[in-house]
Amino acid sequence: MTTQVIVLNGGSSSGKTGISRCLQAILPQPWISLSVDDLVDALPTSVLEGTSGITFGEQGEVAVGAGFREIESAWMIGIAAMARAGARIILDDVFLSGGESQDRVRRQLEGLEVLWVGVRCDAEIAAGREIARGDRTGGMAAQQADVVHEGVTYNLEVDTAKAESLTCARTIATHVT
Repeated sequence: MTTQVIVLNGGSSSGKTGISRCLQAILPQPWISLSVDDLVDALPTSVLEGTSGITFGEQGEVAVGAGFREIESAWMIGIAAMARAGARIILDDVFLSGGESQDRVRRQLEGLEVLWVGVRCDAEIAAGREIARGDRTGGMAAQQADVVHEGVTYNLEVDTAKAESLTCARTIATHVT
């Protein structure tokens, strides 16, 4: 069966977005890139400020509540519907709860051909990228570097501390059917 969804999971500033852009450039068919950042950016202030939504702590911690999970579920249903309708999707995500997060995504993508990709990056390198970006809460990259991979099963993994985004994308592309 043909790959319908590529899920890139990694911590903040691990290089997922760069890989996604490279995949869009090198894969022969058009792919839509969607990110958990797109979802967060689209949220109303009430969800960003309320305890049931998503909050970002001063040390980079991220807490999500029931209100966010409800919106996230609808988001994933929409992504799955686009893939079922024939769109090829690259999903750039951060599995804050590791394997539990993957299970939630897997349930929504059930019946689709998914390529699960772990995007790893040394915590210190990701922290440096975080500082250079200037648009992230400090500490987020270091906190997420390992925890997002705990209990997650991948088809393959890439390491952006050891290879550039394009090299990682080329590795992933060899697994897209």
